[in-house]
Amino acid sequence: MDLSEIYHDRKVLITGDTGFKGSWLALWLHKLGASVTGIGLDPKTTRDNYCICGLDSAITHYSCDIRHYDKIQEIFSAANPDVVFHLAAQPLVSESYSFPRETFDINTQGTVNILESIRHTPSVQAGVMITSDKCYENREWVHGYRETDPLGGHDPYSASKGAAEIVISSYIRSFFSKDGTPVISSARAGNVIGGGDWSKDRIIPDFMRSLEEGKPLDLRNPGAVRPWQHVLEPLYGYLLLGATMITKGHSFSGAWNFGPMYQNNLTVEGLIRRFIQQGKQGEMKIPNPRENFHEAGFLSLDISKAVHYLGWQPVLDIDTMIQLTLDEYRVDGLSTKAVFDQRCAHIDEYMSLRKRV
Repeated sequence: MDLSEIYHDRKVLITGDTGFKGSWLALWLHKLGASVTGIGLDPKTTRDNYCICGLDSAITHYSCDIRHYDKIQEIFSAANPDVVFHLAAQPLVSESYSFPRETFDINTQGTVNILESIRHTPSVQAGVMITSDKCYENREWVHGYRETDPLGGHDPYSASKGAAEIVISSYIRSFFSKDGTPVISSARAGNVIGGGDWSKDRIIPDFMRSLEEGKPLDLRNPGAVRPWQHVLEPLYGYLLLGATMITKGHSFSGAWNFGPMYQNNLTVEGLIRRFIQQGKQGEMKIPNPRENFHEAGFLSLDISKAVHYLGWQPVLDIDTMIQLTLDEYRVDGLSTKAVFDQRCAHIDEYMSLRKRV
């Protein structure tokens, strides 16, 4: 499917456009010729992807918290979007322990606000609601979770995403299942890495900060296995899903997993060792066991639904994924145009690789 044919000149609204994945998605859609409107909080640092790519001059941005429903509805009315990608969230497990109520307000009630805005905006044809692979009731099985497996969550972040999935399913069945209504789906992805992410308590931003400080990286949970993927992999899945929903309708509604190749399921320690070896710099250390907040030890996704029905599959091996990420962090001193062009070149390289698979 040619994404530019679907998204060119289409009005697309992204929540969380200043965030890591949201800014990459905004850039990609702008590159495809879409008219992009973003809703999000102000970037947390001047090194965030949104800032270093100069996206403020490429898209229309509204600074707004998704908990403010009346303001969100005003923005939807002004933008009249054809397609909505909902990525705004409180995205950190660690933060959810400190601010559980806020986490549920943002991730669960915020999702309700976006769905309500879609419901009251006649122009919307499709909405892709991004949640998380952590929405599943994780029993640390060796096999990947399927879209039909039970939802749950030990920590407030995971529970808020499981709750958001229940909300999305309810809205689909109650309001978005008949002909003439928007097509709504949810997308669940794994641990995403790539340039321009400087969030705290994320392993690659923490590693990059340790390089700058000349200190070894303390690994909080070295044995935890995660489904690592470069940001372009799930974003292509989201774009392909949205395009398919527009062209083929309600049969593509519902939940979808977008995870990496099985061999990209590595421990935290294994991933950082690969970064150190490939980048030829950095150190890590494993501190003595201490009381930490609970995090799952093993989590994997079954992606057979997306492979079979969408024709989507991951294409980046671990070494390519790491090299792209290293290159995307090495942008000090470059202009916003140069960084923007680098990101676009990586998208072109990625799409060329997809054509060869």
